[in-house]
Amino acid sequence: MQVWLNGRFIERDEAKISVFDAGLQHGVGLFETMLAAGADVFRLDDHLARLAESARLLRLTDSLRTRPLAEAVLAVVERAALPKARIRLTLTGGDLNLLQAQRIAPVDPTILIVAQPATEYPGSFFERGVRVTIADGRLNPLDPDAGHKTLNCWSRLRALQQAAAAGAGEALWFSVTNHVMSGSVSNLFLVKDGSLHTPFARGEEEKGSMTAPVLPGITRAFIIEAAQSMGIGTARRMLDINALLDADEVFLTNASWGVLPVVAVEAEAIADAHPGDVTRRLRAAWLEAIAA
Repeated sequence: MQVWLNGRFIERDEAKISVFDAGLQHGVGLFETMLAAGADVFRLDDHLARLAESARLLRLTDSLRTRPLAEAVLAVVERAALPKARIRLTLTGGDLNLLQAQRIAPVDPTILIVAQPATEYPGSFFERGVRVTIADGRLNPLDPDAGHKTLNCWSRLRALQQAAAAGAGEALWFSVTNHVMSGSVSNLFLVKDGSLHTPFARGEEEKGSMTAPVLPGITRAFIIEAAQSMGIGTARRMLDINALLDADEVFLTNASWGVLPVVAVEAEAIADAHPGDVTRRLRAAWLEAIAA
């Protein structure tokens, strides 16, 4: 296995970064997880545009060139030659000590791209749906990093591990105002009376409201577009626990599993505890798009 690191392919065991890299020293960095099918990456340009926007807004770098980066990602996909691959692109602050506030010269970021076989999920996840738990922590809309795909994922991964230990497929996160926001590694949708509802993501907030601590997911955007093309009403709004438990259907989206039906939250069943028709139709649309 080879990895792409700072402009060249390197054998996995030879790939190294500085011990002073800001990603290691301070957790300064961003990442994207993408799905490749054959020689193509699903919505590659959208992933890289989101990465570049976050890098600029969080002042990591404002000079990220997405076209050469796209070429590098596709070169990794071609070298891996996998029928279906999980692509991880990591961007860190590079060899940088953040305590040196007077540093003037720009620092080149560290860029790492890795391709691995796509995760295979049990068919029962999609045929029968999964149960989810509720994370102990809360998302803070006053956190300037909220809604960005940063390297600081420890709390989310810990919640995901706790969910797995309880036999659940994901952990849902609520905000400090007790509105449901997202999963640990996914975006949330619910269906009520034939219409699709999802929490506001960063950049979609109502005028005058706080920043939404929700990642604007690439698969999430595709699902909203697919629903609209099918004539399914869509809405972005604040959702509380009652809206969640009263939903006719609930599902989660991310780049790896696409659309994942949710049939129970903790011990509470969603509707009849079976994946619903809208969820199945939208998952079929995602699978068709990946195949294409």
